[in-house]
Amino acid sequence: MKKLLISAALAGFILSSCSQTQDTNTQSMATAAAADSSYVASIDQWHATRVENLQKEDSWLALAGLYWLEPGNNSFGSAEGNKVVFPEGKIAGQAGSFILDGDVVKLQVAQGADITLNNEPVQQEAIVYRPEMEQPAEMRHGSLKWVVIQRGDKYGVRLWDAESEARKNFAGIERYPVQPEWRLEAVLEQNPLPKQIAITNVLGQTSQEPSPGAVVFTKDGQQYRLDALEEGDELFIIFADQTNGTETYGSGRYLYMPKPGTDGKTIIDFNKAYSPPCAFTGFATCPLPPKQNILPMAVTAGEKSEH
Repeated sequence: MKKLLISAALAGFILSSCSQTQDTNTQSMATAAAADSSYVASIDQWHATRVENLQKEDSWLALAGLYWLEPGNNSFGSAEGNKVVFPEGKIAGQAGSFILDGDVVKLQVAQGADITLNNEPVQQEAIVYRPEMEQPAEMRHGSLKWVVIQRGDKYGVRLWDAESEARKNFAGIERYPVQPEWRLEAVLEQNPLPKQIAITNVLGQTSQEPSPGAVVFTKDGQQYRLDALEEGDELFIIFADQTNGTETYGSGRYLYMPKPGTDGKTIIDFNKAYSPPCAFTGFATCPLPPKQNILPMAVTAGEKSEH
């Protein structure tokens, strides 16, 4: 009788333990599901913000021209005879000139052209670019906005049109489903001495950019590394993978990631991989992935591109 009582008590204990284990497992699964759901929502919000930014009046979708200046006088306006030809019907045929003198660009405005510089009317002539300027001077007329940019030894005029067809017809960005398994722990192997890496842009210009080190991570048991660039309090990654040219943009993608903490660890999240501006416009000067950042795998996460 005593053995039967002990056996009954033991059975009850086992059943109770199993029930508690099942409850714990159920709670753990529910917690994991909630965490995944919260993570997916955070990536969806990040993507929504990116789409919103692409719809702004000064977005990459609104770019309407990129014109490289020659030393001396560069006439501009909507007439075909100008060196810099703005969209027809958007500005006077003869609107003025850009004068490139060394590394300084001046704007000369034709009478009646009605152009503003940093929201102030331009009467005759003004300096609109010199290297030491903290912010590029903004020139405007109607739906057009333009600034002078420098790329290496080249100086150009970048033009936006708030009424551009690309902006009007933008229907969003296709992307892969959000996948938590593409959010990976990583470490930054810092360079012991200051190091620069060669970055080439779509113009064929190569510059040496400072790199704090290589981001190292593991996916499916295989270790990978990507040289990083430093931008403020984040790391900037330019990478290519085996989806480029088929499902994603042919010249690679970009992503930002947080700098590591004191333990050297950080997170690289390929769900935030995005297409460069050149996927949306022919008037951008995108940097291309360095050869050491070409991954020998398909990163099936982040933005896609049909271009």
